Amino acid sequence: MFQAPSKLPSTEQYFTHSVITWEEFKTIQTVLAPQGVRMSYLQGEVELLTVSDLHGMISGNLGYLLEMYMLEHLVRFIGLEDFSIEIPAIASAQADKAYCFDERKSIPDLAIEVVITGERETKLKRYAALHVSEVWFWMDDEIRTYQLDENSHEYNRTSQSAWLPDIDLQRLALAVTQEFRADAIKVFGQ
Repeated sequence: MFQAPSKLPSTEQYFTHSVITWEEFKTIQTVLAPQGVRMSYLQGEVELLTVSDLHGMISGNLGYLLEMYMLEHLVRFIGLEDFSIEIPAIASAQADKAYCFDERKSIPDLAIEVVITGERETKLKRYAALHVSEVWFWMDDEIRTYQLDENSHEYNRTSQSAWLPDIDLQRLALAVTQEFRADAIKVFGQ
């Protein structure tokens, strides 16, 4: 049986700044995005994040295993990697993985975030403003799922995905921490 690596070190840096206009955000984004800095925006608050190798490994494994699962179960999906989801002057987010089901949409059905450093609550508010129906967070060796309540425009934590109700999220969360993708496949397939 494979075990999750014991808290691998992270070299991510996380920074937020308030009172930024949409135009200022877009200017800063133009300069920093090519440098590998991820930026998100919610009504004047900007989040900047540099991504670590641990973040990249977990995100890569998660996308690979999830897409492998969806292909095996004949789920019709469109995968959007590092896709910027925006409503100008309101919010902008760049999910690690995003998926549309059945047809291509400007706002994906599912956004997935690997959270090593940063705030989950702020990210949920951003995705609610963008009207993403389901958000997953991989955080602290766990995948947490959230469904958007269209009436309150807030997320409710759920025990399973509405889009992929039969997927074993506990096994997936353990599998994505494996450094070698072959090991991740073995753990997820057990």
